[in-house]
Amino acid sequence: MATHMSRCRTWGRVQRFGIAAYRKCSSGSGYPNISLSAPLPGIPKPVFAAVDSHEQCETKITTLENGLKVASQNKFGQFCTVGILVNSGSRHETKYPSGIAHFLEKLAFSSTAQYGSKDEILLTLEKHGGICDCQTSRDTTMYAVSAEVKGLDTVVSLLSDAVLQPRLLVSFHQGWLCFGLLDEEIEMTRMAVRFELEDLSMRPDPEPLLTEMIHAAAYRGNTVGLPRFCPVESVEKIDKKLLHMYLQSYYCPERMVLAGVGIEHEQLVACARKYLLNVKPVWGASTPTNVDLSVAQYTGGIVRMDKDMSDVSLGPTPIPELTHIMIGLESCSFLEDDFIPFAVLNMMMGGGGSFSAGGPGKGMFTRLYLNVLNRHHWMYNATSYHHSYEDTGLLCIHASADPRQVREMVEILTREFIQMAGTAGEMELERAKTQLKSMLMMNLESRPVIFEDVGRQVLATGKRKLPHELCDLISNVTASDIKRVTTKMLCSKPAVAALGDLTEMPSYEHIQAALSSKDGHLPRMYRLFR
Repeated sequence: MATHMSRCRTWGRVQRFGIAAYRKCSSGSGYPNISLSAPLPGIPKPVFAAVDSHEQCETKITTLENGLKVASQNKFGQFCTVGILVNSGSRHETKYPSGIAHFLEKLAFSSTAQYGSKDEILLTLEKHGGICDCQTSRDTTMYAVSAEVKGLDTVVSLLSDAVLQPRLLVSFHQGWLCFGLLDEEIEMTRMAVRFELEDLSMRPDPEPLLTEMIHAAAYRGNTVGLPRFCPVESVEKIDKKLLHMYLQSYYCPERMVLAGVGIEHEQLVACARKYLLNVKPVWGASTPTNVDLSVAQYTGGIVRMDKDMSDVSLGPTPIPELTHIMIGLESCSFLEDDFIPFAVLNMMMGGGGSFSAGGPGKGMFTRLYLNVLNRHHWMYNATSYHHSYEDTGLLCIHASADPRQVREMVEILTREFIQMAGTAGEMELERAKTQLKSMLMMNLESRPVIFEDVGRQVLATGKRKLPHELCDLISNVTASDIKRVTTKMLCSKPAVAALGDLTEMPSYEHIQAALSSKDGHLPRMYRLFR
């Protein structure tokens, strides 16, 4: 036993100090007086990778002859994330049935000119350890692939095929090549869309549905107020012809960015020239003159959905029946200087669920926790959100409670909006700025997040603000900036989304009056009978 322990200690020394150093120690000519923080003599000096200021993290951007932008951010590693972002989303569907962007998202990476099916695409990516995904938002469609760096050529070729050469039916009469998108794929896409719509209405978390409703209320019938998810009535209307017309208008090189993280810029540009420069899309010449250039018109208003929420989550520990309210006001676009103060304000409001656990880093010292959830035990949720686009923005608070306490809950929210215009405390402002910066930097540790940040910024502005620049802007926000943007925001009409049992819901006029008052109180109601 003793011999075994002695051997273990000996092997441990060998592992810690290395074979050569151990031999010196065991021969009696060791280094008994050298600190562990000092290098051992006789050992070659280590050479570390040298970096300039800000880690040479500038994003490199090249614009090709056809107008396509190529943007890259080098990040060392074996894998890269590459994708094509298109300036196209639900806000551009004014002239079309709503839901085309949602439909294209589900149809992405299906059969193309080069690949006979989605399975072929996935098998090709599998050879390079790759995965693919497509996501659409109100203003952007994003096709992305993460794979090994050595498979970059295959990845860009596949992306080009998926975006520009889907098997869409194209007219023979115009002299174009005809690829037939399989009817089976169209029908499968319709099924996927229907399933997602059904899931949206049944899921216990109503936040995606409320976000849809608050946008519809704030921008009634225009741009970002158009449905993000395909309405049920549009599922059968969307066919190959409509998809072809839409792609012809919006999928042109001038409205695209090829973004990559984890690869050399010159290598990405070479692949872009090879697969995206002189490639004719399957729909032929683009017609960017048909692009909808509408500017978002904030209208304010209310969208109500009376719904029985008593059986949303059954089982041993069912979620109680709740009514959900979201109140929003117009903020600003992400292109404006006030975007950063609004981001700090949103962080300062914070909030979350009543059962969230954690310390200051989890937002437990934000206003919606201190002033709302900690004081009103019957409220299940109070969370602040900030949605920002190239021409507008929306700051809103979502709250949920028992249907019998809806009126009181709405008054608590209106009071919080009014109190935003007060002078922010030095400590809470610094805490919000520090939390925003830490969240920004921690999110940008992830390669896919860097990819999306690079792509979206270059697509919207043609350049990218680096993390340290954003941190400097956040640091410069003052209490007077918060007061100024809040005062301006409170001048807009409220947007309200209400879901659940709305028997006790105050009228829109009363909510508007509360947000115009000095204290945020709802007008008193007098009833002869209760």
